[in-house]
Amino acid sequence: MSFMQAATKAEAWTGHDTQLLVVAAIGIALIVVLIAKLKFHPFLALVLGSAFVGLASNVELAKVVSNFEDGVGGVLKEVGLLIALGAMLGKLLADSGGANRVVDSLLAKATGNKVVWMITLVAVIIGLPMFFEIGLVLLLPVIVLVTQRSQMKLMRIAIPALAGLSVLHGLVPPHPGPLIAISAVKADLGTTLGLGILVAVPTVIICGPLFSRLAARWVPVDAPAVAGGIDTKHTADLSDVKRQPSFPVTLLTIIFPVVLMLLKALGDIIWPDAGSAPAIRTFFDFVGQPLVAMTLAVLLAMVTFGYAVGFKGSSITTRLGQSLGPIAGILLIVGAGGGFKQTLIGAGVGDAVKKWAEGANMSVLVLGFIVAVALRLATGSATVATVTAAGIVAPLASSLSPTHAALLALAVGAGSLFLSHVNDAGFWLVKELFGLTVGQTFKTWSVMETLISLVGFAFVMLLSLVI
Repeated sequence: MSFMQAATKAEAWTGHDTQLLVVAAIGIALIVVLIAKLKFHPFLALVLGSAFVGLASNVELAKVVSNFEDGVGGVLKEVGLLIALGAMLGKLLADSGGANRVVDSLLAKATGNKVVWMITLVAVIIGLPMFFEIGLVLLLPVIVLVTQRSQMKLMRIAIPALAGLSVLHGLVPPHPGPLIAISAVKADLGTTLGLGILVAVPTVIICGPLFSRLAARWVPVDAPAVAGGIDTKHTADLSDVKRQPSFPVTLLTIIFPVVLMLLKALGDIIWPDAGSAPAIRTFFDFVGQPLVAMTLAVLLAMVTFGYAVGFKGSSITTRLGQSLGPIAGILLIVGAGGGFKQTLIGAGVGDAVKKWAEGANMSVLVLGFIVAVALRLATGSATVATVTAAGIVAPLASSLSPTHAALLALAVGAGSLFLSHVNDAGFWLVKELFGLTVGQTFKTWSVMETLISLVGFAFVMLLSLVI
């Protein structure tokens, strides 16, 4: 069935819908050319690309601006604050010698290729309850220091960590995407969690440690001198450190926000009805919010990585302030990526994809995956892709068994991870934190995300045949 024929079965496909998809494609190409060929700053390129898409889509002039501003604000209020708090925590972790302590302990227990599997395991544990962006910022100093100490290429260590965080974020509850899909198709949370882990484990192995071998050959770069505002190339100045934090204290501080978020997730599972839940769940819900958990983690780090190692109050404040300056550019680029995403959504690109999908005639699992892929490519938002795709296939899920309803939620989640590119804030976060070019980010991060999506969906379809 052709693209146009599928659309006519639901709502008639129009020339405007075709125009929207063409404009979106040109807008994406424009951003890539401005950055890669004309050497524009990514922030400015994203602003210009957004302006082109808005104007060429016949959006009201006032809406062209407000859509972009809403997108920037939406990303920064969710991700920007967490990046800033993560940078503070990372700065104290590095300056206190805590990052060195973690790396020394990891390398003492694992050498050679075992280091790759160790960092994958750490990323999976961190990624279980934690948003991708937070996990990446927390692990960044460790990823870079492990790369330097092990004398491996950056992608050999970074890709396994990114894969562990990304797969868990997209496929396993209690992350927002899987929970949204579970709710929409009325799948059972426990069943989806169990099947999600079954899919996630082999997907992480294939797309992390195994793919990293290729990625390190395609992009054979070393660790950046400065990662996320933290100078990791040179040995940290520990002259003010009277006593370095022990490994247990360092580990406890790093996983503290993870534990808080996990408590919130467990509370939601144990007491699903918020109205009749005990007060302890309300408490867990509060401290498990990412912003609250990260704020408390920074306060804890001020003690464990600050006062406890001999830093004075003024020194801690200075270090926290120093952590914010270098990430200003990253925040603007990530925010502009969110603005471009919202410009596409405001122009109606997501609605055009939805119109086609509602008339498609195919397996419900395949449909859920393809619709999520199309929306991910068009809008850059895994959340938009998940919400819309799950809503489209929800009426078809009523006739499915509980296990297949869970697999449908996972299929949508797998599709929502497909090919992160210039309209995804995560693309720019990875690019800037690891000091990559646009081309290098496509060859590593974008390929890895596509591989995760395809491999994850393949395992979903395999499970659908045997259960």
